[in-house]
Amino acid sequence: MRSGLTLGIETSCDETAAAVVQDGTKILSNIVLSQIDIHRKYGGVVPEIASRKHIEAMVPVINEALGGAGVALGDIEVIAVTSGPGLVGSLLVGIAAAKSLAFALEKPLVGVNHIEGHIYANFLDREDLSPPFVCLTVSGGHTDLLLIPELGRYEILGRTRDDAAGEAFDKIARVLGLPYPGGPQIEKLAQRGDKRAFDFPRGLSEAGNFDFSFSGLKTAALNRLNQAQQKGEEINLPDFAASFQWAIIDVLTTKLMAAAELYGVEQVVLSGGVAANTTFRAYVQEQANAAGMEVWYPPKHLCTDNAAMIASAGYFRYRAGVRSGFDLNALPNLRLGND
Repeated sequence: MRSGLTLGIETSCDETAAAVVQDGTKILSNIVLSQIDIHRKYGGVVPEIASRKHIEAMVPVINEALGGAGVALGDIEVIAVTSGPGLVGSLLVGIAAAKSLAFALEKPLVGVNHIEGHIYANFLDREDLSPPFVCLTVSGGHTDLLLIPELGRYEILGRTRDDAAGEAFDKIARVLGLPYPGGPQIEKLAQRGDKRAFDFPRGLSEAGNFDFSFSGLKTAALNRLNQAQQKGEEINLPDFAASFQWAIIDVLTTKLMAAAELYGVEQVVLSGGVAANTTFRAYVQEQANAAGMEVWYPPKHLCTDNAAMIASAGYFRYRAGVRSGFDLNALPNLRLGND
């Protein structure tokens, strides 16, 4: 029997995912059943549909993860599950499955913060990343800038005050008539555009402010589109997409590098779905190289929601003595850090 096996379960939004990870770093299987095709016709995730699809898929996905890893349920040492943040109905499906397995198998249960999971995606299939570092977690629902002095300890340096960066991407993509999810579609369109063509605002850009705001950017983009429509002007969509994307990437990178310099760390880490953006990764790498810092980010397939990252975070929480009771509940507004 192999030791250190964690079964991870992730159902925070519209992916039903299960994974088996050994010792918190080695992926044995990582199964993600996406609902993108189902929700695309609605232009975004419909919570009620998402939770029903999780119920249908949960057992088959867990079985596929166990089979892919070549292990039986009895071989699992720890069961880790996302407890928040996310859609409450979706979260409850995963938590119910994890509780049932933990109870039946008499195995430890560990609830995991979804944001912490994204951070731990950087530890999968590598063992050479260690604190201290500054981490920027950027996704459809979150934009958090964190100082991580040691594993399991998070100091919030800044957060979005309104829209998350990924949410801003999705909203503008929807206005442009691009399919869901919008972030990758804007990135693809921007490859043919001029990022300097439109001068979009950068919110909260004053020095020393590590919070984010993307509502003003979104409003400015919508106003520009409406003005063009009213005047009968044609907008160059690749230029528009490139400029909008650049406004987000610029402010994210500037604050990340300023925080790393202020706190004297030599490593910066990216996580979350927006960290899969090639232009974003390249610009952070360029700025880090100029500053003599090291950059870490997960492989693209581990930037988006998956269960391997939950298994990794859960394993390290378990090793630190953390256990969850069977009263573990869904916490849709769960926050990470010192709140």
